[in-house]
Amino acid sequence: MKIGIIGTGGFAKMHARILADLEGIEVTAFCGTSIEKAEKEAKNWSNAIGYTKVEEMLDKQRLDAVYICVPPMAHGDIEYALIERSIPFFVEKPLGIQKEPFEMARKVGEKGLITSVGYHWRYKDITAKAASLLREHKVGMALGYWMGDMPMVPWWRDVHQSGGQFLEQTTHIVDLLRFLCGDVQEVYAAYSSQIMQNKVEGTSVSDVGSVTMKLKSGAIATISNTCILPASNKAGLELYTDQGIIELHNDRIREIKANQTREYKEQLNPYITENSIFLHAVKTGDSSNILSSYQDAAQTHQVTFAANQSAASGKPVFIAN
Repeated sequence: MKIGIIGTGGFAKMHARILADLEGIEVTAFCGTSIEKAEKEAKNWSNAIGYTKVEEMLDKQRLDAVYICVPPMAHGDIEYALIERSIPFFVEKPLGIQKEPFEMARKVGEKGLITSVGYHWRYKDITAKAASLLREHKVGMALGYWMGDMPMVPWWRDVHQSGGQFLEQTTHIVDLLRFLCGDVQEVYAAYSSQIMQNKVEGTSVSDVGSVTMKLKSGAIATISNTCILPASNKAGLELYTDQGIIELHNDRIREIKANQTREYKEQLNPYITENSIFLHAVKTGDSSNILSSYQDAAQTHQVTFAANQSAASGKPVFIAN
């Protein structure tokens, strides 16, 4: 299978390393913002070529699938080019900043195109364990968080390029909530800028925020985030149920009941799992094991986009699913 990768940053490199270890996979094209960056990545593969234009890459090579690993503001034309050519694609979150992903989700559905989105928390074995536990638990409320420092890349701190922390980063926790507890129907968000605008030049993203959500099930969830800390602190989701508490952290899950606490540690690499499942789907045409299609991920984007709208207006936003 011949694969193209759009992007030359950390996630593009990570996926390329994983693909290098998979049998029957060859990366033959890299597309970057400069030919120097693209050719630098291409040199790691015997037959890969570097490009700066997506259309040129797609016209000159017959690719079985393409990976999209670009910043939030760069989405749109890339996906449309792949959809037009009916090329399956794997895309890293978030899907965009504004409403474009909703139209793209419609087009992907019309084409019946195989897609996968990098919500890797869905592929963790601790998430599968949580889903299993929830067959015996009824969730009443959830608390989520992404507490850390600010990534020191210029586009991230620009709200017009990243969409802000909740949309760009905390989207993982929103997606995990949706995956385990069902869809969100209403959001109310409060954001504020407390520290980073005066500390890091060019910062326009809010650096603290909380979003309260009402789920279709009737459960209530609040997910908070901050990027004011000097170092990464924690990210996860806590589910409060009639049987006790289920805590999901990055590498472990705890089930807390009245008389006992059980802990389970992550055993697998979810990035390898999501890659293997996507490529198997492309090869066989069977996408049933993909846990985050573009259409499903667009519903997570709908929640984070609505949160940004609510924070701007100061009013709750209802989500029609």
